[in-house]
Amino acid sequence: MIRTRPETTLFLMSSIDGKISTGDTDFLDFDKDFPAIHGIREGLDQYYAIEQKTDLASLNSGRTWAKIGLNEPAVAIKRLPVTFVVIDNKPHLNETGVLNALARGERLILVTSNAGHPAYSIGSDNRLELIYYPEEIDFPDLFMRLRHVYGVEYLTIQTGGTLNALLLRSDLIDHLNLVVAPCLIGGSTTPTLIDGEALHSLEDLVLIRPAKLVKCEVLHHSFICLKYDLDWQGD
Repeated sequence: MIRTRPETTLFLMSSIDGKISTGDTDFLDFDKDFPAIHGIREGLDQYYAIEQKTDLASLNSGRTWAKIGLNEPAVAIKRLPVTFVVIDNKPHLNETGVLNALARGERLILVTSNAGHPAYSIGSDNRLELIYYPEEIDFPDLFMRLRHVYGVEYLTIQTGGTLNALLLRSDLIDHLNLVVAPCLIGGSTTPTLIDGEALHSLEDLVLIRPAKLVKCEVLHHSFICLKYDLDWQGD
């Protein structure tokens, strides 16, 4: 099959009950909170080790990067050989956040439908690409651009539940690589792996995406790693 877009993998850590954050506010976050929790912190290095082996292009959201403090001027930046694609409409990133994001990788492709995004105030930098959609972001079009204009062959997706749902419903996720942390978090408003609008009718069941298990790896300290294919056609 000849692809017109990158081959994609949704890569995240979740709790056993499918939560991808410790709560429903931006003050709560796995990266900040798990290191302080006995029974979880002992196995966290395994997740970050797996993350280091993901694709050299990564799709993120401005909200996620703002949560980890990228808008702060004193952020310690470790440059990675990665092309970062950041979706940011609100915007969640201020000018400092964009500069820190730019310093974080080899190239930053910032995608927005906000004509007043702070990224537009940054001077010319050949490592910064801005993609503007005047209304809603057209993700199928964006993914084709990433493949044909920017040469992105493989893309790791690390975004929140709402955006994950939008990409899933648009058939833009090929694989799932999920590290499950040994904990239960709960909370009806705590973000999950796939959020977005719920299904409402029997007709909506066609939107459910079956997955084929490719690998189940038992890690240390009760963590597990699950890999699925979502683009399979059935056995």
